[in-house]
Amino acid sequence: MIKTLYLMRHGQTLFNQLHKIQGACDSPLTQQGIDDAKKVGRMFKDKGIIFDHAYSSTQERASDTLELITNQPYQRLKGLKEWNFGVFEGESERLNPKPDPKIGSYGDFFVQYGGESVDDVQQRVNQTLTEIMEQPDANNVLAVSHGGAIHSFVLKWARDHTIHIPNCSAMKFSYDNGVFKYEETIEAD
Repeated sequence: MIKTLYLMRHGQTLFNQLHKIQGACDSPLTQQGIDDAKKVGRMFKDKGIIFDHAYSSTQERASDTLELITNQPYQRLKGLKEWNFGVFEGESERLNPKPDPKIGSYGDFFVQYGGESVDDVQQRVNQTLTEIMEQPDANNVLAVSHGGAIHSFVLKWARDHTIHIPNCSAMKFSYDNGVFKYEETIEAD
């Protein structure tokens, strides 16, 4: 049976607005982030999209976004957390290295600075989302996560590794027999 996952990035935060690296650290949603999350919630409602289950990362920017989209009960999961960027947390995005074009990512650059590798993030997020979708009653699922975590998942499952993941966008994936297939990106605007 084919199931549907809406994997959504949290709304814009203060650190997003200030172009600061935010992985394990957190910052509050901006007014735009709040407004966009409400807009996406109305869009889901207008399209008649009802979720069997909802999940968010344990980080507040993700759970705050989910609570603005739907008032249904949800579960917070550590497996959906953002990539840990080590000592780069809270610093200017200008300090990020250039992504390796062969893999479409920073690879293991942040490990030497106390962070995670893209492989570690990808494995964590993929395992968490697979466990969610393998539940027998999980046919239409919303999961709110983060840009880097979602990008690592996209590297595994989407053919186009350059897919842009703006704040408050939802990536729609079909899921069948252990395989995720990217369908489309739904944006707040």
